[in-house]
Amino acid sequence: MFERFTKDARAVVRGAVGHAEEAGAGTVGPEHLLLALLDREGSRASFALAALGAGERRDAVRQALESARRRAGLSQAETEALAGLGVDVSEIVARVEEAHGVGALSADDREGDRRRWTGHRGFNRGAKEVLEKALRVAVARRDRHIGDEHLLLALVLRPGVPAEVLADHGVTHESLTRVLGDGTGAACA
Repeated sequence: MFERFTKDARAVVRGAVGHAEEAGAGTVGPEHLLLALLDREGSRASFALAALGAGERRDAVRQALESARRRAGLSQAETEALAGLGVDVSEIVARVEEAHGVGALSADDREGDRRRWTGHRGFNRGAKEVLEKALRVAVARRDRHIGDEHLLLALVLRPGVPAEVLADHGVTHESLTRVLGDGTGAACA
């Protein structure tokens, strides 16, 4: 599959690995792919993010991802559902971080032992699903290669924190399709 990745898509994957390493995560997750997409300039995905205003709000997107990481990866919707059951996630996070330090709930190093021995940082199930979905998106759009725009489309199609954060910043599948086109070679009006 990776042989079909464009230069930009490969750069996103490498950037995601870098973000995972920087965070001390045992594996690369969808949030690392999104952070790497936010770093890109001059690519189709960066153009789409800029056209939708998310390029200007990169810091806000990064902060939202960090907030979710500190909540053990719970989305805002999951946090609100727990609140409906009387569970105050922010209170739990505050207490745990008071006792164990900031980011204690992030569980970033679950597979750290394997990584230390092999030097390889694998992709978690969510990131693998994004990569597979990017392939499906490219095929559905009749594109011969998988670009960073396909990774971005896959992120917004997969339920989870990255899709929720992007939607909160105006980046949805519909808005991306409008900016990138519907796969026929022409942008939708």
